[in-house]
Amino acid sequence: MSPPPRGAHPIRAPLAHSSPLGARSRPPLLGDRRRSPPQLPGGRPSSDGTGQAVSPAATMKAEAGDNSMINLSVQQVLSLWAHGTSLRHLTEMWYWVFLWALFSSLFVHGAAGVLMFVMLQRHRQGRVISVIVVSIGFLGSLTGAMITSAAVAGIYRVAGKSMAPLEALVFGVGQTVLTLIISFSRILATL
Repeated sequence: MSPPPRGAHPIRAPLAHSSPLGARSRPPLLGDRRRSPPQLPGGRPSSDGTGQAVSPAATMKAEAGDNSMINLSVQQVLSLWAHGTSLRHLTEMWYWVFLWALFSSLFVHGAAGVLMFVMLQRHRQGRVISVIVVSIGFLGSLTGAMITSAAVAGIYRVAGKSMAPLEALVFGVGQTVLTLIISFSRILATL
């Protein structure tokens, strides 16, 4: 038996659908394994294998060599439903903790904004000031939630632990509760 040609893999068949004699290539058969994945109009392969465009924010590859998909839908986070029983990837943990912090903070700042609107409805500039104060407070807590959620997810990832969806709820809502406690207490005045 002669050695394979230079550059050819000794076990795998050639990827091109051509005969060694230079004859016309045959179209791939229905059950052919060497078939290329469906492609979108721009020449990019579709991520779900059906030829339909899938939003990159909705699903993403977990890691190189890992064929599991991470589903990052808001509905799954709010219903505390995960495909497995736990969150294993850094992106997944960060996203779940962050969304719980985001929605709990949105609830708290929305309630404070409604209260400010009601209390300052007769004030000439009170409504504008209340919108500004609530917006700045929400953006500040949103930035803090991004950082602390990444820190929590990073600690879990480095420790090699997985996170249950209920833990993500506790960490996310806990950030908002701690922010409320610290802001209503006089601890910041002592620093």
